[in-house]
Amino acid sequence: MRKISDTIARLAALKAMHATRPAGRETSAENLPLLSDFGSNPGALTARHRVPSGHRQGRPLVVVLHGCTQNALAYDHHSGWSQLAHDAGFALLYPEQQRGNNPNLCFNWFLPGDTQRLAGEVLSIRQMIDTMVEMHGIDRDRIFVTGLSAGGAMAASLLATHPEVFAGGAIIAGLAHGIARTVPEAFDRMRGQGLPPERTLQRLLRDGSDHRGPWPRISIWQGTADQTVAASNAEAIAAQWRGAHGLDEASSHFRTSGVVTTQVWHDPAGDAVLEMNMVAGMGHGTPLASGLGAPGPYMLDVGVSSTREIARFWGIADAADERISTPSDSRAVVLHGGPSDARDHPNAARPEAPADGAAAASGAAVSGIQKTIEDALRAAGLMR
Repeated sequence: MRKISDTIARLAALKAMHATRPAGRETSAENLPLLSDFGSNPGALTARHRVPSGHRQGRPLVVVLHGCTQNALAYDHHSGWSQLAHDAGFALLYPEQQRGNNPNLCFNWFLPGDTQRLAGEVLSIRQMIDTMVEMHGIDRDRIFVTGLSAGGAMAASLLATHPEVFAGGAIIAGLAHGIARTVPEAFDRMRGQGLPPERTLQRLLRDGSDHRGPWPRISIWQGTADQTVAASNAEAIAAQWRGAHGLDEASSHFRTSGVVTTQVWHDPAGDAVLEMNMVAGMGHGTPLASGLGAPGPYMLDVGVSSTREIARFWGIADAADERISTPSDSRAVVLHGGPSDARDHPNAARPEAPADGAAAASGAAVSGIQKTIEDALRAAGLMR
């Protein structure tokens, strides 16, 4: 049985997140038009896309997956992907979740029917990619995928189930493929509870397809102060992909630049094929820096642009500007709030639970707990 403090924390988060929506100006729909007629679409998703002017054959393609409560237009504006795509000349594809699939617009990364090869949401996204290749002459050898939170977890599943499609991936505050099959399991894994051992993680990846290499290069991003997805999930993702690339823990090396400590693994040819970037003091969100994108809920200005750094790691953009050693506003580093909602989907930021017994210290405390629970239930539509 779960502790009462755990239940209270979940309900309090539910109440807070119910009212949270992406803030700030969005990218114009004209600049990120809908993609239509992309196949049978078993996952019932929609999509937006962008091909920079001066179209040429053989462009790279970046597939970007938003987080819960977000949409393509908002995530694009805050992350700066369109700005970088214009400068570097690659195309963009933004799959979008629909409320009919998930009321909080979360990709269903924890449902087996949506995360198996040639099924559900992953198949819809595969069909979108194939359509982009045919319509715009995309280079099939330079297709990449990235995502935040639930989008990061879905990116992990795309990479595991269709690895032959992707040259690289980037998982931001996400989770390893195949580690949850229900909502309660997803909550536990997000907290870092019940994460499978390394051999099991690697088996889950191998079972995702019959592909046996070569494998996509993977970039992992995680805040050390993330209270929504525990930092141990970044370690799990790294362990899962070390197996695919035939790497071991000891073969890596570390470098630190500003707030980011990066652990890098190289293949026998000396190419960096796996990296894990830990952002000191950052909460749950996408790391940003001034000059590319804009801060917002779960889009955090910490002095480093993960968008630019990911594109650099993949080899589709020039090296990033020098990283800023400290964020312009240290409060942004621990910002929590944005693409999650505990009503339906486990990727919700939860405030730290009070110590057990504290609520029983006085009648006033008990009254406060009852009010929190009732308010949360009303916000979820479960109580009038």
